[in-house]
Amino acid sequence: MPTSSYVLITPAKNEELHIRKTLETVTRQTYLPGLWVIVSDGSSDRTDELVTEFSRRHEFIRLVRLENRGDREFSSQAFAATAGYQAIRHAKFDLAGFLDADISLAPNYYAELITGFEANPKLGVAGGVIVEDRNGRWKMRYGDSADYVAGAIQMFRRQCYEEIGGFIPLRWGGHDTVANAMAGKNGWEVRAFSHLHARHHRPTGTAGTTVHRSRFRQGMHDHFMGYHPLFELVKCVRRIIEPPYVTGSIFRFCGYIWPRFNRANPGVPADVVCYLRREQIWRLLGAGGNR
Repeated sequence: MPTSSYVLITPAKNEELHIRKTLETVTRQTYLPGLWVIVSDGSSDRTDELVTEFSRRHEFIRLVRLENRGDREFSSQAFAATAGYQAIRHAKFDLAGFLDADISLAPNYYAELITGFEANPKLGVAGGVIVEDRNGRWKMRYGDSADYVAGAIQMFRRQCYEEIGGFIPLRWGGHDTVANAMAGKNGWEVRAFSHLHARHHRPTGTAGTTVHRSRFRQGMHDHFMGYHPLFELVKCVRRIIEPPYVTGSIFRFCGYIWPRFNRANPGVPADVVCYLRREQIWRLLGAGGNR
């Protein structure tokens, strides 16, 4: 059993459909968190009620309520995650995990993940791998790699998280990718453990939208992240095997090039863009690198 202490932070907005699974999966862990802050971002459904129900039985669960800021936006998740961290930053802990409200995990997930941190002092960001239901079978998402940890299950060494300054809110999402890149740029290792599966109960990026709109948004995300054009093109070609297949890749690439007509610049620091693009070219050349 590991000895490092950890806390969890879960941003949640109208998650009554899935959050019970997440509440059950954490409370059944063999190694429990010292604190788990669930940040309800203006939820108008039964999310708060379900969290309160579990908090009465598990004293480490805390509900933080934010005022309703309107529709679901990807930057809102970064703001909610930051609010959750601020709520517990005075506590003593070694690791901070961010967990989406539509994820379920094996009971030994955090015990094994934290053991990985303890075995490698240079490990700054780690997690398992996201699996999603495809035709009745749980499979890894297309394009995920061993040096990319999804924001839905990211865990940070506290020193690493505070060194990079936490998450940068981005309108089209990608704060998790930026965090991975900033950690790598600062000399920390980033690793996804392939034997630790995290079940994602809602297809990635489809909350409140259609699949084609989601692909267009993902292209916008890649532009404002500063993705290299060649990397984006290759990525879209490879994603043809992912539903909705050719049309999805076309919508994604259109989303990537659309902001260029308005001369919109990436929304992350220039040094991070340079680092990310260098890693992407290395990856295209088969020499590794980040997602």
